[in-house]
Amino acid sequence: MFIDMHDVLIEPVLSEKATALREQNKYVFKVAPSANKFQIKEAVAKLFNVKVVDCTTVNVRGKEKRVRGKPGRTASWKKATVKLAPGETIKVFEGV
Repeated sequence: MFIDMHDVLIEPVLSEKATALREQNKYVFKVAPSANKFQIKEAVAKLFNVKVVDCTTVNVRGKEKRVRGKPGRTASWKKATVKLAPGETIKVFEGV
């Protein structure tokens, strides 16, 4: 299955935990559910011109919520944590 590298990465995750991981040279992204680790590593390497050392993925289940008393569920999504080589940074995240 072929996915364009611009379709692999959906958006960066900007949470407290993701911000703390940047000190360890790890960046967190919301990715396409059908993307595998090799596609994610290649997309980050080409889009940001960095060397990727490791990639871990997690399927995040949607949370159960209630809207006006009726039960529902938020959407499930896939999260990827990408570790870069020492000395490498992604400039887009600086100052966020």
